[in-house]
Amino acid sequence: MSLDDQAEELASALGIDKQEVKSKLETLAEYNVPMDEAVQSVRREYGDSGAAGAVISEKQVGEITPDDGNVSTTVRVLSVGKRSIQYNGERHVIFEGELADETGKISYTAWEDFDLSPGETLAIGNAGVREWEGEPELNLGESTDIEWVETELAVPYEIGGESTLESLEPGNRGVTVEVQVLECESKTIEGRDGETEILSGVVGDETARLPFTDWEPRAAVTEGNTIRIEDAFVREFRGAPSINISEFSTVTELPDPIGVVQSAPRKQIGDAVTSGGLFDVEVVGNIVAVRDGSGLIERCPECGRVIQNGQCRAHGEVDGEDDLRVKAILDDGTGTLTAVLGDELTAEVYGGGLDKAREHARDAMDREVVADDIRQSIVGHEYRVRGSLSVDEYGANLDATAFGPHEADPAEQAAALLTEVQP
Repeated sequence: MSLDDQAEELASALGIDKQEVKSKLETLAEYNVPMDEAVQSVRREYGDSGAAGAVISEKQVGEITPDDGNVSTTVRVLSVGKRSIQYNGERHVIFEGELADETGKISYTAWEDFDLSPGETLAIGNAGVREWEGEPELNLGESTDIEWVETELAVPYEIGGESTLESLEPGNRGVTVEVQVLECESKTIEGRDGETEILSGVVGDETARLPFTDWEPRAAVTEGNTIRIEDAFVREFRGAPSINISEFSTVTELPDPIGVVQSAPRKQIGDAVTSGGLFDVEVVGNIVAVRDGSGLIERCPECGRVIQNGQCRAHGEVDGEDDLRVKAILDDGTGTLTAVLGDELTAEVYGGGLDKAREHARDAMDREVVADDIRQSIVGHEYRVRGSLSVDEYGANLDATAFGPHEADPAEQAAALLTEVQP
């Protein structure tokens, strides 16, 4: 049901002006309040506590869709997380995680503290349903009834939120991981309460490497430490999962190190691009072109954007700072992407750093000679590239962390060829 239809129905039930109701619903929607909770909030404001006469469907988890209004279901609690959000301009604590039965699992948000614990079996009545990350999500609010069931519901899922990095997906909440901090730096950002200090970097385990953000910097989150993170949530960052450590998360330093995967999973370019984004991936392909904006470039000293003719899109006329970069188009027959090499990798490809590039450009009286030399060196050759892949409306870009000639094993090539030609 559209917001306009919701407003008309609610205004009729409350006997007040539709535009007044619509305005209040729109305001709540701007703060990402689920429509079911927004409707209940407006009802409470006008002294009407609830949805008398509403039809509540009894469904198993696998049957619930985003089109369901309100449902009742019996489930097992897989995980419970806690974090704060902005609601009506004020900070509000919510609880979230995953629920499951034998037919599937579903995420939930509880707008009240129902004192849920992983492993409990619940009979939930009158839960709202909304779409979240393309999937249905249950919303438990003031109008939701919860009964604890003594008989334990058997579910084919792990209880407690324990996970490996490889298994994490954007939208996961209340997760627990044991990882090694591989990279960590402190940053100052403009947060909802003004300037705030955060930690960001990369963590790894035996299955994968992923980026993280610690919103309440902790001493244990230090490069080289092995830590256990409890009650984290996962967001999407450039198409890949990113671990978020909130004010309610618990971080414990572990005495023993854990193994960390050293290699990145290798994928065909077509499969990698279709995934929508990967934090750490390796691809192999032929360099078919080096794009404009490669070689000796200039960046804005304020924002780091590449500038042209002394002009930055954000800051206008600036005195640019020299840098090195390569934007190479990589093709493996299944798809293409742009491999972006930073200054260090570009210096390796070019055979020298900024001083050599500046001298070369000065002697030729043309900055483009640096890019031309790089083109002659790499175009037409096969390379192995590792890095973080992002995909958007402008294409697929792989920010390279490693770049080198691909030395193929003849036996592997023969096996791959046989796989392609055999029916």
